[in-house]
Amino acid sequence: MGYLTGVGIFVIAVPAVILLSTQSISWEIFSNPEIKNDLLIVFASLVFFWGLIFVIWSNISLLVKGKGGPTEGLGISVSPKTKNLVIKGPYRYTRNPMVFGMLSIYYSIVLFLNSLIGLVIVIVITIVAIIYLKTSEEKRLLKDFDDAYVQYKQKVSMIIPIPNKLYSKN
Repeated sequence: MGYLTGVGIFVIAVPAVILLSTQSISWEIFSNPEIKNDLLIVFASLVFFWGLIFVIWSNISLLVKGKGGPTEGLGISVSPKTKNLVIKGPYRYTRNPMVFGMLSIYYSIVLFLNSLIGLVIVIVITIVAIIYLKTSEEKRLLKDFDDAYVQYKQKVSMIIPIPNKLYSKN
């Protein structure tokens, strides 16, 4: 039931809000039709598939290596809690690869639709996601995995994949 709720919210509802808002308020990011038709669509497609890879890869990693899943979202239990702190796979690049993947998908939709209002909506979603991760998710992980999570947090970026050597504090 939790996975269905997550899919309903993050895969159906959020993109629908972006699409509907774009149709009701048509502010374009790029007014040049050549950019919109060619380069923008190619770039949006690449960002979309990159995000999709991160969403799928992170879910598989949590299930296989963490022996659980994304525990909860918005107070709704989604899956059993992970038994192991996952720091391999996509988690070696970002502590929140699912969030990175979904935000990438949302930004790709905005690019594809060429929507300034959609961009504003996704920026707000990004800010809300960061606040949620800081106030809820990080506290839970610290409680569950203590020093291992503190060390991991110091080496790996929160959302945007950055190679560990560039981000780690020496």
